[in-house]
Amino acid sequence: MPSQIRIAPSILAADFSKLGQEVRDVVEAGADWVHLDVMDGHFVPNISFGPDVIKALRPHSQAFFDCHLMIAPADPYLEAFAKAGCDGITVHAEAGPHLHRSLQTIRSLGKKVGVTLNPATPLSVLENVLDDIDLILIMSVNPGFGGQKFIPAMLDKIAAAAAMIGSRPIDLEVDGGITVETIGAATRAGANVFVAGSAIYKGDGVAAYRANIDGLRQAADSRST
Repeated sequence: MPSQIRIAPSILAADFSKLGQEVRDVVEAGADWVHLDVMDGHFVPNISFGPDVIKALRPHSQAFFDCHLMIAPADPYLEAFAKAGCDGITVHAEAGPHLHRSLQTIRSLGKKVGVTLNPATPLSVLENVLDDIDLILIMSVNPGFGGQKFIPAMLDKIAAAAAMIGSRPIDLEVDGGITVETIGAATRAGANVFVAGSAIYKGDGVAAYRANIDGLRQAADSRST
C-alpha cells in the first residue's frame, strides 16, 4: 500500500468569496492534493458546487484535484467532472446499483478511480472491485457537513481496509473530523491520505495554512512512536 502521507485540504471550509486564491494559498502552504467535496442535496443533506466551479478553479493550481462525488446518481455526471479538470474521481458505493460500471467509466475517462464508504457501509462491498481502484475513502463522519467529530469506531474499519489492500498500490484516504488529535491514530491504523477542512482553513492566508498543515503532518508522523 502507498505509504506517503498526503494532506488534502477540503475547499468546503474555504472562503467561497475568494476560492481561487484559497486554492493557490493552500497549495503554496504545502497541501499535497486539493479535495473537492461535491454535494447534491439529495444523497447528502447539503449542496456545494458542481463541475463549472471546478473548471474555474483548475487554472489556479496544478495540484492533484481529488474529487469526492457525494451525489446520486453519479454516472450521468462523471464525464463532466473529468472534463472540468478532476484528476481523481471517487464515487460512493451507496450511490448506485452498478459500482463496477461507474469505476470502469472513470477509468475510461483517464482519471484515478476511487470508492467511498459511509460509516455504516461494510468493506465487503469492495471485495470484487479491488483490482479496479486506486483509492479507498473511508468516511469517518456521516457525510454532508464540515466540522463534525471523528467517529472512533472507524479506526478498526481503517485497519481492516489497510489489511484488505495488502500490497496493492491503493491509497487509503480518511475524511471527517481529521485534526492534530485524530490524525495520528488514523495513520497508525493504516491510512495515508487525510482530508481536513476546518483544521486547515483556520486563520487567513499562506502562513496560517502552512502552520496548520505542518501541524497535521507532524501529528501523522507520530505514528512511528
